[in-house]
Amino acid sequence: MAGQHALYQGIILDHNRNPRNYRAMVDATARAEAHNPLCGDWFTVYLKTEDDVIIDASFSGSGCAIAKASASVMTAYLRGKTVAETVDVCARFQALVTASPGAPADPALTGDIAAFCGVREYPVRAKCAMLPWRAALAALEAPHGDQREK
Repeated sequence: MAGQHALYQGIILDHNRNPRNYRAMVDATARAEAHNPLCGDWFTVYLKTEDDVIIDASFSGSGCAIAKASASVMTAYLRGKTVAETVDVCARFQALVTASPGAPADPALTGDIAAFCGVREYPVRAKCAMLPWRAALAALEAPHGDQREK
């Protein structure tokens, strides 16, 4: 278990130090801001969709390592997903980070997303991990415009 914890921690630190898709997207079809006033995390998520499929995703902003890594992992994961698949994975991700520490992980959440199961050990950090995912959902609810998630 200690080896798995170190692996997960390494994945989160890598995505924090080298975030994927960290850029404002000028041709986004939807975007939303999300802010956590308790810790100061503030991100904007940009999505570009065609025919109900996310063809590009990016983010900008600042926040703690968990929030930034979560945004990085999320934007990479969402490419090629339909809107319905995105809504589903957002709910699954929330369940992953808010589950009891000993609960089994969702087998559908693999790869770098699975690294966030360690967040459940620190319940206060679940909001940090969920922030960009909530912004993505808010963006999809208000396509062709801006949305602010609180």
